[in-house]
Amino acid sequence: MDSFISWVGGKKALRRTILEQFPAEYGRYIEVFGGAGWILFAEERKAKFEAYNDIDGRLVNLFRCVKYHPEALQKELEWVSNSREVFFDSLEDPRGLTDIQRAARFFVLIKESFGTDCQSFGVRAKDLSRAVQYLQEVSKRLRMVVIEHQDFERILKTYDRTDSLFYLDPPYFNAEKYYTAGFAKEDHTRLHDALRGIKGRFILSYNDCEEARELYKDYNIISISRNDSLAAKSVSRRYKELIIKNY
Repeated sequence: MDSFISWVGGKKALRRTILEQFPAEYGRYIEVFGGAGWILFAEERKAKFEAYNDIDGRLVNLFRCVKYHPEALQKELEWVSNSREVFFDSLEDPRGLTDIQRAARFFVLIKESFGTDCQSFGVRAKDLSRAVQYLQEVSKRLRMVVIEHQDFERILKTYDRTDSLFYLDPPYFNAEKYYTAGFAKEDHTRLHDALRGIKGRFILSYNDCEEARELYKDYNIISISRNDSLAAKSVSRRYKELIIKNY
């Protein structure tokens, strides 16, 4: 199934390629930088345990509300319309809102913003009713998924077992500024050091750059490419990425 949202750096275009790298068996599956969860939703439940984590509290609140209160969130979104006024109203965060009201506002920002930047209104026709109806299916998929809001290092320590499979899609090198939850350049090294000592297996996505290749030179590195979504429609351009594994 598809994710119910788009997100910066989302893996919709590469999900099948990434899933081809999954081992045949694993007992635990953990998405450390969850984002829109494209890999989680694309993969039919195989592991006995699944966890989704993200450091962005707005995302985590939205996922939790979809999981536990889909009907209430759908009710809150009955008022929604694809309009500039509704979008900029949703940018405000007044005191006294419930988690469901905040989730609804964030859902609007994601759906109506340009390039999912949650800041600028995307001037295009869009029917949000189907997206709102889809939340029931998403809730069913998340029923047995643990939703976390922790730093990646703590998640690795908490869920690491010999049968664990971690999928990690951190902010890419030189693209850290596009992630509002914060990821410093030194966090790339901290992530590498945290992965070095785990008992389980990991699959890591990165942009194909000298920094990533040097940092993970002792691991299995697979080069892949996809169409560059930022290129003009009249231009055919490929964007190179890496899949890095410790097995």
